[in-house]
Amino acid sequence: MSGSTSQHYNQKILPLRNNLLSVILGKEHCVDAMVIALLAGGSVLLEDIPGVGKTTLARAVSGSISAKFNRVQFTPDLLPADILGSSIYNPVSGEFKFHQGPVFCNIMLADEINRASPRTQSALLEAMNEFHATIEGISYELPRPFMVVATQNPIDFHGTYPLPEAQLDRFLVMLDMGYPEPELEVGILQSRQKSDPLDGLQPVLSSEEICLIQQQVKDVHCDETIMRYIVELASYTRNDARLRLGVSPRGTLMLFRAAQAAAYYFDRDYVIPDDVKWVANHVLAHRIVLTASARYEGVTRQEIIKEVLAKVKVPV
Repeated sequence: MSGSTSQHYNQKILPLRNNLLSVILGKEHCVDAMVIALLAGGSVLLEDIPGVGKTTLARAVSGSISAKFNRVQFTPDLLPADILGSSIYNPVSGEFKFHQGPVFCNIMLADEINRASPRTQSALLEAMNEFHATIEGISYELPRPFMVVATQNPIDFHGTYPLPEAQLDRFLVMLDMGYPEPELEVGILQSRQKSDPLDGLQPVLSSEEICLIQQQVKDVHCDETIMRYIVELASYTRNDARLRLGVSPRGTLMLFRAAQAAAYYFDRDYVIPDDVKWVANHVLAHRIVLTASARYEGVTRQEIIKEVLAKVKVPV
């Protein structure tokens, strides 16, 4: 992934980026990828060990936008109705009235999503992909913008259920925070000595402005040569003997949308190959499935995407 320090940022988005960096120290690449996902209208999966700032980043995004935010702590006994909502009988009127679940918001934090059962995890599939929720046969439209920010612990942690490939494919990007550098960790302690920086966070964009920007992102021009480059990257993964599953056509579309959003974020109205390369690892790595022998040999998904980017010819 290209470094972001030399990039020129869109002035409309810069206040949001600065807001997030005031809370999340030293994680510019995670902040940039999170904002790009928001601009593209996608959802984000944060996977890492507990305590490295996953939930803080999600809350910082919601605190920076004048939008409705809901948080759901996923547990083994959580049911789909606890997320989507259900109809409750009113004995006075003799009718059932639908009560919306926490998914009816603009930004939903699904905390430790892989601690819930696969049945409950799948309740979010339609919402993330189609911005609708179907409850008891009736389809309800979700507010716009809509974004799921899910956190999960590594799958080898106690009490976790691995997300199925169909669920992973719905997330536009997957991020890992990682441990901070010692000096930055000292800065984290200093910034929280008297209060939490989240408490002083003020919204810098409204939900209406985000919707408008998401529409503008779709107008970012992408030349056919760049589209062919995106398809070629995906095709390469489908023919790799180390992979049981390559990038799906949905993954190709997600990479295209993310590249448009990256171009907009870096203040351009056209996509260049570097935009595709910038987002490729975040967008593609969680969409490929290694064979058992590749896992045994210690191959990682990130290494394969890096290799694909190095081997596929970049259009001029």
